[in-house]
Amino acid sequence: MKSPGLKIATYNLQKCVGLDLRRRPGRSLSVLSDLAPDVAVLQEADKRMPPRPAALPHGMAEAEGWRVVDFGEPSGSLGWHGNAILLRGPVGVSDAGHIELPGLEPRGAVRADLDTAIGPVRVVGAHLGLIRRYRLLQLAAIRRALALLDPMPTVICGDFNEWGDPAPLQAQLGPYRLLPGVASYPAPRPLGELDRFAISPELIAEPPRTHRAQPARIASDHLPVWTEVRPA
Repeated sequence: MKSPGLKIATYNLQKCVGLDLRRRPGRSLSVLSDLAPDVAVLQEADKRMPPRPAALPHGMAEAEGWRVVDFGEPSGSLGWHGNAILLRGPVGVSDAGHIELPGLEPRGAVRADLDTAIGPVRVVGAHLGLIRRYRLLQLAAIRRALALLDPMPTVICGDFNEWGDPAPLQAQLGPYRLLPGVASYPAPRPLGELDRFAISPELIAEPPRTHRAQPARIASDHLPVWTEVRPA
């Protein structure tokens, strides 16, 4: 019998603008509520133009029972550089921060050290660049930043933007094992395995899966992807 796990989802919200070109944050929340992860790692959670306020308003998320991890962004952002982490249920935060990432366009990653039913788990959320060279540099920067912290079972996830061979990603991730990909983009007929998970050796994980139930196939250009992790 399997021990209880921690359900983690990664979801590129596309600023809550669906394939019908309507910005409907309530629809994005409906997708998350249907999926019901313990931890939701979001990309493109803010609007594009400065001061980049949240596309998914804090109050709306909190009214649906989510807790927004605070990354100290004063502009009204839901997280940092469009990356955000939402929590539900008996999950606490012991520490949180962000990681500067190199690249031609502004990119960053967010980190939350969580107290969960399976023990401490560090979750890193990132939206990697469109150019492979920078994606690899960004993963290397995440790995260096994590090496400076106390060790903890870790999940790195997000929109990795990689259409090709994932082997170079794995080379940069080092000890973090890239989980098998699942096609999540574009949402109506997924072809690209863009939304990925990597885990540290202290964890095992279920094969990632997409959430396809409506309104997920219209709420964003990405489908949410989820897995369940537990101690190895």
